[in-house]
Amino acid sequence: MTPELAARLAELGIDPQTLAARGLREYAEPDALVVADSNDAGRIFELIAPAAAAWQQLRAAAAADGVTLFLVSAYRSIQRQHEIVAAKLARGQTLDVILQVSAAPGFSEHHSGRAIDIGTPGSPVLEQAFDTTAAFAWLLAHAGEFGFRLSYPAGNSSGYLYEPWHWCWHAG
Repeated sequence: MTPELAARLAELGIDPQTLAARGLREYAEPDALVVADSNDAGRIFELIAPAAAAWQQLRAAAAADGVTLFLVSAYRSIQRQHEIVAAKLARGQTLDVILQVSAAPGFSEHHSGRAIDIGTPGSPVLEQAFDTTAAFAWLLAHAGEFGFRLSYPAGNSSGYLYEPWHWCWHAG
């Protein structure tokens, strides 16, 4: 762990030993990102090139099967993750609650440029109800064909709440 990351964690009151006890790993930010997608509001989503290509292929295959998928989130910097956790602390949330739904800075798969949060029309974004959609059923059946895995299934050992919308691309 770099001294900068250790200082970020200390500023937020996060003990690295707690993260280690949960089996969480540190993620480095990639050297290069490409545009993987954009939304109607013009928001750009970036990933590493092979993950971006896999996302585009996955989305096209889903569309061919009548399933609409869109990105809610993709690459996120360590700085942005720090801001998210700090804002939740400022709103009075406890660190224990925050770290069930948000990764500590330096420990989010989103830093790797391989993780995506997926939505589908008619379903609230970033909510467990996503697992009742045809989109989720399609992802369970087909995402692996494109290298994507559900990172935080129900009862996962990482200590995160179930996130049916969060998928991460793994090479080969």
